[in-house]
Amino acid sequence: MADNIITVSDDTFDEQVTLADIPVLVDFWAEWCGPCKMVAPVLEEIADDKKGTLRVAKVNVDDNPRTAQRFQVMSIPTLLLFKDGEAQSRIVGARPKSQILSEVEPHLS
Repeated sequence: MADNIITVSDDTFDEQVTLADIPVLVDFWAEWCGPCKMVAPVLEEIADDKKGTLRVAKVNVDDNPRTAQRFQVMSIPTLLLFKDGEAQSRIVGARPKSQILSEVEPHLS
């Protein structure tokens, strides 16, 4: 995993995501999920490209079911963009970099 992608858990989600001072794109994923593995390198690129204006975080839904349930994640991968503590955008399924960026960029300052 890229150095600038953080792993968050049920216990650290609020501190790392909802209280963050910049927008956070959260990837809800699981080890066994094929599409999750396809989107992982795209998220690493986005984390590198947007460093300083966007943080990328990963939540393993098998290890952190409370957080997945809290945000009604029914399918994975699901990407949620948080800004000012609120979910602003939801992307379900593996998407190309351009499509993810088109959802995310309007929320970056």
